[in-house]
Amino acid sequence: MLSIMLSNILKKNTPRWLVLVIDLYIILNTFILSYIIRFNFSLEFSKVNLMYQLLVIFIVGLISFLLVGSYKGIIRHTGIKDSRIVINACLIILVLLVGLYYWNQFSLNSSKLFIPKSVIAIHFLLNIVLLISSRFLYKGFYHYLTSGVTKLKKVLIYGAGEAGVLLLGILTQARNSNIQVVGFIDDDKKKTKSKIRGVKVFHAGIINQEFIFRKKIDEIILSIEHIKPSRLIEIVDELSNLSAELKIIPPVKKWIDNDLSEKQIKPVKIEDLLGRKPIELNNQVLEKEFDGQTILISGAAGSIGSEISRQLSDFKKAKLIILDQAESELYNLQQFFIGKGITNCTAIVADVRNKERLRFIIKKYKPSIVFHAAAYKHVPFMEDNPYEAVRNNVCGTKNLADLSVEFGVEKFVMVSTDKAVNPTNIMGATKRIAELYINCLNSQGVTKFITTRFGNVLGSNGSVIPLFQEQIKNGGPITVTHKDITRYFMTIPEACQLVLEAGCMGKGGEIFVFDMGKSIKILDLAKHMIRLSGLNYPKDIQIEITGLRPGEKIYEELLASGEHTIPTHHEKILKATVIELDQVTIQKGIEELCVTLQSLNYDNIVIQMKKLVQEYVSNNSKYEVLDK
Repeated sequence: MLSIMLSNILKKNTPRWLVLVIDLYIILNTFILSYIIRFNFSLEFSKVNLMYQLLVIFIVGLISFLLVGSYKGIIRHTGIKDSRIVINACLIILVLLVGLYYWNQFSLNSSKLFIPKSVIAIHFLLNIVLLISSRFLYKGFYHYLTSGVTKLKKVLIYGAGEAGVLLLGILTQARNSNIQVVGFIDDDKKKTKSKIRGVKVFHAGIINQEFIFRKKIDEIILSIEHIKPSRLIEIVDELSNLSAELKIIPPVKKWIDNDLSEKQIKPVKIEDLLGRKPIELNNQVLEKEFDGQTILISGAAGSIGSEISRQLSDFKKAKLIILDQAESELYNLQQFFIGKGITNCTAIVADVRNKERLRFIIKKYKPSIVFHAAAYKHVPFMEDNPYEAVRNNVCGTKNLADLSVEFGVEKFVMVSTDKAVNPTNIMGATKRIAELYINCLNSQGVTKFITTRFGNVLGSNGSVIPLFQEQIKNGGPITVTHKDITRYFMTIPEACQLVLEAGCMGKGGEIFVFDMGKSIKILDLAKHMIRLSGLNYPKDIQIEITGLRPGEKIYEELLASGEHTIPTHHEKILKATVIELDQVTIQKGIEELCVTLQSLNYDNIVIQMKKLVQEYVSNNSKYEVLDK
């Protein structure tokens, strides 16, 4: 109870006048002590002269402290900077007393104010020691009392390299920090048992649950600047089974203003295990491309469309037309821009399936660039609703593409998917048909049509990550459709950065394929997510294999039959060689498909789609019979 009362008192800032009084009291006592030391701990000096000189010390000290403001700092947060200020005050006292010494010798000739040089020197040293140490003693006393009230969080830093040492400095110097760094973990045996800034280095091989329990470790923070993706996954697999919470810091390049904030130390997420280098964009090229342009983004309320909109909003001279039929999500995006003070954005509720509405919008705002991200994307859902899939993904794309040609839009960038490659489902087939259509239009006007094709994006609406998170939250089981199923993954910001870059480099007629890294086994992804949630598989959460859903592939491809890639100036973007198309036949076939929609006969719709996309072979679907 007493320690709590004292800590509450100490939490209040000490009044400045009190700090000044204490400092003056210290320098008066150090002056007396200086005389005692000078005279070999005897009192054989004039007590009367000492009284006069103490008055001088008081005045000199008051002037010095007021000049440098050493009493203004918060004592419980004393650091190196505060120590320097105190030293400056001591130097001013020293200079003033030395000046008094020589003035007394040559002018005053007063024995009462004569202070021996040795006393002045001793006084200076004692002042530095006692003024600084008194502050640190107070700080230590404060932390001792408050640590009894607030439990210190014990932390291990994985990585005894440059990034780890920088993190140690930040954690130990942070104000109000309740973190105690117990040690470093490192794979290098040469560093084992050594100390870095007084903190011991442990070899990774000895870190187990018994070690965590014995050292009472609360957190392990991964701080490794250069690490192979495979090794990072191994480390996470090993450490996520321990009771300590696992966290990670971003690469040093991403530290805010070259400094790491404690807020940037976050739990390890599945995105951290993707194992790709951060994407670097040529911002000057992007600025030249997008500044001053009017840009329309369809599907702007979706995961990809909203992120494209956010990234384009950085180009202040660009005017954005964000368009979607989902009014709630579009409203949320609009409010986000308003909250950020972004004024170059106009939100419009509209449906790409309504051509006349689109015509009115394009005629009014005259966009020079269109990013087309509006699409239905859920494979099993579209397998049951081919009418809506075609109407939105094919006819909606056709509407926007036709109007872009009609009104002379400079560039049309379509967001496609790896499911369009050798499609086995309705959704993938509709996206492939949309790719074929815009490729046919590329030579029919001034508009340059560009396709960007990539795999799954982590955290997008309805994707596997949010589904797994919800299943884990509910206690499981996690449902995986096949034990061998794999997918390519990319974060939403990464994907959108590459869409913008591809939009810049496209000259018309290209299909740009993104480097998605290695495909990830969904079963492994589920296990990682269980571990990162602090749970164990299969003890806490089980995984259930449910069987492939209609139209689902075991693995995805990024290139169609007969396509191959050539590199571009961006290492993450490849250009697929486009197969020569019979444009007349394709355009006629798409027109017939749109007419077939009116029959509402799903089999006829799918038959027409299979005529257009010869490689479309249904898998695990009721439409397999149509392939025969």
